[in-house]
Amino acid sequence: MIVWIRTWQLGIKSLLLYPMRSMLTVLGIFIGVASVIWLMAIGEGISLKAQEQIESLGANNIIVRTIKPSNPDIVSMGRWSIPSFGIRRDDYIRVTDIPAIVAHMPVREINRTFARGPREFGGRLVGTSPLYATMSQIEMDRGTFITDMDMREALLHCVISANVAERLFPTEDPIGQTIRIQGNMNDPGFPYVVIGVAKPRGATAAVGGAFAGQDFTNDVYIPITTLWSQMRDTVMIRRAGQFEGEVVELSQMTLQVSDRREVKETAQIIQATLEENRRDREDFSVVVPLELLEQAETTRMMFNIFMGLIAAISLVVGGIGIMNIMLATVTERTREIGIRRALGAKQGDIIRQFLVETVALSMVGGAVGVLVGLSCRPVTIFVMDIIKTRMPEVISALPEIVQGIEPVIVPISIPVAFSVAVIIGVLFGLYPAYRAAKMDPIEALRYE
Repeated sequence: MIVWIRTWQLGIKSLLLYPMRSMLTVLGIFIGVASVIWLMAIGEGISLKAQEQIESLGANNIIVRTIKPSNPDIVSMGRWSIPSFGIRRDDYIRVTDIPAIVAHMPVREINRTFARGPREFGGRLVGTSPLYATMSQIEMDRGTFITDMDMREALLHCVISANVAERLFPTEDPIGQTIRIQGNMNDPGFPYVVIGVAKPRGATAAVGGAFAGQDFTNDVYIPITTLWSQMRDTVMIRRAGQFEGEVVELSQMTLQVSDRREVKETAQIIQATLEENRRDREDFSVVVPLELLEQAETTRMMFNIFMGLIAAISLVVGGIGIMNIMLATVTERTREIGIRRALGAKQGDIIRQFLVETVALSMVGGAVGVLVGLSCRPVTIFVMDIIKTRMPEVISALPEIVQGIEPVIVPISIPVAFSVAVIIGVLFGLYPAYRAAKMDPIEALRYE
């Protein structure tokens, strides 16, 4: 024990004789350790954001979305022939009869113009049921969401988003007031009574190619029974001087399964049920958030491993730096080694001294790297805030999931990075130590 203590004292004293060289050697290990922690934290933050987007869809949910196929049915509407496609009401009824489904929600989305006196602008009209608030995580600021009575009576009631309330009612309380929602083509529509205002909700990013992102900023929600009775299924728009249209009964239906273990099997049953009598017309997609979550978790692990391997390269470079410095040190201290050997030091003593120096450098570099690595979150948030303030165009060009990134330290990355730094220091310090121990004492004493 005394031998080791003296060896550590001698090793540290030798390092302190050349502080600049020791600091530069430590720098390589410090950068490597900090890189491992930072890259894994950033990767974890991005992965968790993606998982949050998927989890907001509900792990027990199955989402069926209408998509426009390449071969839709064509129906005649007076002078026009327009495509008809997507989920139908009878599809919805058949699917909701599946025993495993305990809750279900139809959705029809149409782009419409909302007006209040001289103020008007375009947004998304969403016909749905009372379950929409729960399944889509809509929180109310004032009033209430659509009720069962609104559905039964097909009442002209609506719930507006916070942005719609601000634009149409800048100085008054919207509750109990009316807004006009455009009908088809030149139809000015009907006045709808505002029964609730939703809290602001950020847009959701697209989940891979399986589910498009949604923007809730300019939404107005009405009972889907009201939408069916007032606007029917045909949507006509004027584009480039011509009228275009489509016939769609449902944009989406969200189905909830009681047991998560039955989600995948139920999704297969839904797929088979909807494919009946469709003549190979692919006008819907079935999205299973549970599968997306599992894929995201696998991707997260692979991403973290990949980022860790990239950062580990910095550690290897730091180890090479230690070896280079120690080889130069061996050459500079040839006479010192020769004197120690002449006074009775064994090869093991020389190896132990140089290994102690490399381990000390690695441990100091690792410790500083860990401290800097732990600053990842506040530093990243600070830098992002500066960029948002001074270069907003750069931030707006980034994907939304990156704009709101908040690094999350991966606990395992700290001991792993520190341990690998010490191991690399030992491995790359072995050769210089072995070379110093193998010197001939007589030749070492002659060295000038």
